[in-house]
Amino acid sequence: MTVDAAQRGLVLVVEDEPAIADLVRLYLTRDGFGVHLERDGTAGLAAARRLRPVACVLDIALPGLAGTEICRRLRAADDWTPVIFLTARDDEVDRVVGLELGADDYVTKPFSPRELVARVRAVLRRSAGTPAEQPRVLGAVTLDPVRRAVTAGGAPVQLTSTEFDLLAHLMARPGRVFTREELLAAVWGYAAHGGTRTVDVHVAQVRAKLGPAGVIRTHRGVGYAADA
Repeated sequence: MTVDAAQRGLVLVVEDEPAIADLVRLYLTRDGFGVHLERDGTAGLAAARRLRPVACVLDIALPGLAGTEICRRLRAADDWTPVIFLTARDDEVDRVVGLELGADDYVTKPFSPRELVARVRAVLRRSAGTPAEQPRVLGAVTLDPVRRAVTAGGAPVQLTSTEFDLLAHLMARPGRVFTREELLAAVWGYAAHGGTRTVDVHVAQVRAKLGPAGVIRTHRGVGYAADA
């Protein structure tokens, strides 16, 4: 395992294939991140809790604990550190399960290390928020971009970084219908090759968390809009 001084913050990488782990570390370090490497899931979960990284890059198939289980346990403990899954699995079920557990993004091997770094930077930009923006209110939902906080009917709602940004993007223009491709580009920062199913899963997650106060409407055959 390795820890490097960094300008952008510490990224935890849990990957049991040494060549891939070293490649990820190399490119993240070049981009100004510190990197802590772990080779198995149990050590990875302990490191996430101990080091409080700015983001976690998790392989799914790990010795000890699977990457999905690490993510599940972090979210169960109200730890919303951005999580990106890095895995050889390209099955739709695996992708959906990972996102439903609260992951922010998903990169499939073989991958471009530059793309992975771009994904890490994108999720951190989203989690940083836009301080100049004022709170948005739609129906019973209030979204504060500065505090990155959401309430529904006055009760706090815990969202992942990506879930928050999806809701914020929709609430920024109430009534405006966004296609899935537009949402992928605006929220995730990449084109439709990332899979529009990603959008559907995140919308479902946000709706479930908002409960009866939900403001996201489906426009069949088109996309989604926020409306009271």
